[in-house]
Amino acid sequence: MDSMQFRQALNKAREHTLSGDLTRALNLYQRLLKIRPQASDVLLDYGSVAAQLGEAEAADRALAKAKELSPQNSPALLQIGHRYEAARQARKARDCFFASAAADPLAIDPRIRLALSFEKDQRFEDARQAAEACLVINPKDEQARYVSALLDRRINKLELAELNLRDLIASKPKHEYVRYAARYELAQILDQTNRFDEAIECLSEGKEIVRGLADPSMLLRQYDRVANTKVRVAREYPKTVLQTWRKSFPESLRETIPPFAFLGGHPRSGTTLLERVMGCHPSVCAIDEPFLGPIISGRGLERSGKIPVAFLNVIRRRYIKALTQELGTEVGGKFLLEKNPSPTDILPVLLRIFPELRIIVALRDPRDVVLSCYFQNIPLNIANANFLTFERLAKHYANLMDVWLSVREWKDVRWMETKYEDTVVDLEREGRRVTGFLGLVWNENQARFFDTKQKTQVHSPTYHDVTQPVYSRSVARWRNYEKYLEPILPALEPYCRAFGYS
Repeated sequence: MDSMQFRQALNKAREHTLSGDLTRALNLYQRLLKIRPQASDVLLDYGSVAAQLGEAEAADRALAKAKELSPQNSPALLQIGHRYEAARQARKARDCFFASAAADPLAIDPRIRLALSFEKDQRFEDARQAAEACLVINPKDEQARYVSALLDRRINKLELAELNLRDLIASKPKHEYVRYAARYELAQILDQTNRFDEAIECLSEGKEIVRGLADPSMLLRQYDRVANTKVRVAREYPKTVLQTWRKSFPESLRETIPPFAFLGGHPRSGTTLLERVMGCHPSVCAIDEPFLGPIISGRGLERSGKIPVAFLNVIRRRYIKALTQELGTEVGGKFLLEKNPSPTDILPVLLRIFPELRIIVALRDPRDVVLSCYFQNIPLNIANANFLTFERLAKHYANLMDVWLSVREWKDVRWMETKYEDTVVDLEREGRRVTGFLGLVWNENQARFFDTKQKTQVHSPTYHDVTQPVYSRSVARWRNYEKYLEPILPALEPYCRAFGYS
């Protein structure tokens, strides 16, 4: 294979990756690495795809080899660090950022990544040092000024954070992320200080900037096509479908796995809080939002017809292997708990693979859910394009919860619902109820879920909220913004009724 053919094959592998055909991409990357085992760009791409397919060991070997090939290349080390972050390898990502910064004393980006990594781990002093190192290099650096203001808000210096964010916005930053992220961050402060109209205005400005950076309408068309199909298929299943699946895939033929439960619901319904509480139980291994979709997507598992037992066991084995690799520790006899709100709409597929699955669905007043999602500054993708307007958020909520409302009517599904509002009122009482659903007894460690010494890094965008004791200020928060939510209240009313919210 000459250089031109090699490049064409690499472009083809990247096309497969972008289209979501990760298995074909992985196979092509493997062939290319046999030809050029030291091609750093191929190693990086291969590592990313392997991580998405749950092949953590292969991903780690590829990224480690890429790092070995670029010991003093600051931009390359930065990129490897990004790939490690995407693969949930925070420590190794940080090592790469340190190496990238050491290789270039004037590089801003690796120091910013270090600051953000430390901030997420509640290591605010370390984060501050990394941000200040950037300001020493360039006192006007926009990313460093943003991170500095973010840290001020995190330690509750709201006046100083607001002042610096307003100054940053007024300077009309050129950095695209800083332009809208500063507005999202300022909106959080305005909300905390009861300036609700200003908060909405600030968010609107930030979302308008985001719209100018991509094509949300294209993303929404793709989302609607997939989401509408999931709702339709879930509604078409007979209520006895799980009984049928259990007969064709009986326990005696299923590959043995640890006891397994799925914690879902709509994002911002209290799933992260509950995952932290449950994860502090000594008999629970909780996994925070693993990216396992590629393992089961495109497999035809949504079909109601017969699927070979051997095939189901292969997917079952790969899925559990990916979960345990994500943990990085032995499961032993512990309960595996996957917390993952967005894939709630693939519950029919999960039940096809795991007919014994226990399901916990976190609920919260739909109006509070939609409002909270509107405040989130999260990467723009097919699903998150819905977070740019209240109208689309209402549709996103309906799509996800319509699947759940169908599944919970199936016979013999093992499920429970738990309300965020009940957890806020009495953490231990509701925690005992959920713990009991898993056949376990409440442990006193669960009440101290916010102690960062008890847990590894939280991957959810809401990591900050669960590093402090339970608070009630988010209950009925929607009433502060009722006039903005009024157009979508009729769309949410059926779900308020279905889940018991007046």
